[in-house]
Amino acid sequence: MGISDRKEREKQEMRKLIIGTAMDMFIHDGYEKTSIRNIAEKIEYSPATIYLYYKDKDELLYEVQGEAFGELYKAFEKEATSTDPLEKLEQLLHSYVKFGFEHPDLYDLMFILRSPMKAVSEDWPNCDESFDFLLKTVTPCMHQLRFTDPGVASLSIWALGHGLISLFVRQRIKVMQLTEEEQRALITSTVDEYLRLIRK
Repeated sequence: MGISDRKEREKQEMRKLIIGTAMDMFIHDGYEKTSIRNIAEKIEYSPATIYLYYKDKDELLYEVQGEAFGELYKAFEKEATSTDPLEKLEQLLHSYVKFGFEHPDLYDLMFILRSPMKAVSEDWPNCDESFDFLLKTVTPCMHQLRFTDPGVASLSIWALGHGLISLFVRQRIKVMQLTEEEQRALITSTVDEYLRLIRK
């Protein structure tokens, strides 16, 4: 291996270390405590080292957001596997809300916090794989749904899941005076009812 190849490998390893540490810190300590300085202290490097790779916290969290979307995509691949189009769509939407239940802090970073989106100019590739998975799941069952356009159907289904999980993550379902277990059950039932309503 040449010197340039070794240096590139070292750079990639450092990026992985920084992103992995940032994700772990974000999950366990929250947004405010996930700072460049705290990450640097955790990996035993100076903040200046991290700034060689990321210009600011927003850019770093955008990378962490990308990793989180990778986890969501893996969940889709693992849990939405039926060969029946409608059943696969049902599995996908339940997988989505399950991900929100299990990873509320990551969901916050992916869909609610403005911070990482400040690093985005125009396109938002972090979300591409997950949304494409949804679109490819919706398209084969369009003739069984009350939609005429797969893009509209996909956005509607995504919005339903997002709305429910956002209310859950931001603790807005408390207005109904339900326990967390009851909130989860209500969201699951709402998903089932929505899927029933959009079928022809």
